[in-house]
Amino acid sequence: MSDFPAVIFDMDGVLVDSYDAHYESWQRLAAERGFEFTRAQFLTTFGRVSREVIVECGLLDDPTPEAVAEIDDAKELHFRDILREDFRAMDGARELIDALAAEGIPIAVGSSGPLENVDLVIDLLSKRDHLKAVVTARDVTRGKPHPEVFLKAAAGLEVEPGNCVVIEDAQAGIAAAHAASMVCIALVSAGHTDEELSAADQVVHSLRDLSPASIRDTFQQHIQ
Repeated sequence: MSDFPAVIFDMDGVLVDSYDAHYESWQRLAAERGFEFTRAQFLTTFGRVSREVIVECGLLDDPTPEAVAEIDDAKELHFRDILREDFRAMDGARELIDALAAEGIPIAVGSSGPLENVDLVIDLLSKRDHLKAVVTARDVTRGKPHPEVFLKAAAGLEVEPGNCVVIEDAQAGIAAAHAASMVCIALVSAGHTDEELSAADQVVHSLRDLSPASIRDTFQQHIQ
């Protein structure tokens, strides 16, 4: 077991402050398609896979797989348009990636988001050269809290799962990291609370609270 872990970043709420962009994309879709999607619905479903939200919130009279896929694609198109209009990197994201890369720490992104969303965020961050592996919804058959996304990220990094630290912002992601035998640091982002993320090995309120040294310390304290 190395004392110098690889780092896997989730995307939404970790690398990009996408909370408002996701809400606005639902609002644009609702206006376009003639249905209502309330703030309350958004708050209770934030972080869930969009296709599940479409079905559970009854946004379609006849939610066939084809119809759900079509409206999901439309929602994600709006989301990417909004990111291009107003991209909000999480405070300290670029700096932390640079610091990790400068020390030779392998870095990956492991996200349940669509490939197109993840690619756009990486391009807008201008940090693709620092990433050794990127895993998206297209690469997995089971979403978080199943550990598949992080196990595939570790494989792409060519490291053992137990030699990885995951940075996440959601309960499902924390559970997925621990199921993969990885240490997990939780970032409290919009829509989440300290209490909600308390199962993580460490909870921080800003990526600026992290450094290669602090991540290594947390890893050494919590390796399984």
